[in-house]
Amino acid sequence: MKQKLSAVWGAWKSLNIPNQLTLIRVAMVPVYLWLLWLFQDDGALCVLPLLVFAAASLTDMLDGKIARKHNLITNFGKFMDPIADKLLTHPACIMLCWMGRLNVVVCIIIVAREFVVSGLRLCAVEQGHVIAAGMSGKVKTVLQMFLVMLLTIGCIQPFAFILEWATAAVTLYSMCEYVWQNRAVLGGAR
Repeated sequence: MKQKLSAVWGAWKSLNIPNQLTLIRVAMVPVYLWLLWLFQDDGALCVLPLLVFAAASLTDMLDGKIARKHNLITNFGKFMDPIADKLLTHPACIMLCWMGRLNVVVCIIIVAREFVVSGLRLCAVEQGHVIAAGMSGKVKTVLQMFLVMLLTIGCIQPFAFILEWATAAVTLYSMCEYVWQNRAVLGGAR
């Protein structure tokens, strides 16, 4: 057991700080979901899952800034960072939908967009292309994270409703932009 823990610790230490932040974000997902479920009806304690989600969202901003500033961009980070983002936002959206705080259509748009863009990226990789994250994708992620935070504390006022549909619109726009800009990938052109 001690040998295994030592190996895990060694692997952890071998990662750079941005990659450690990405893995911390992944580890915070079940903590957020558990706290959200536990305190879903408690107005005061709903701040606990909010704080966990906000901290996890902050790691998304920090890992990218640190990686670019110190030239610590790795293949592991390129692979795991977008997965960590989806692991953070998608289960949150599904849970909030189940709780009746997020419209099911908005939830489907958010999840479906990722299937389309991920499929497009797979096609591009097979053809030797890389599809970088665009500005609309980054705006989409920020809006989704902000929406989740707002709905985590149970904000169902007009602002939350407007933000919900604005997020859905930006998410759809982002998907359409990725597909349009990379339509040659779908046709199999090299």
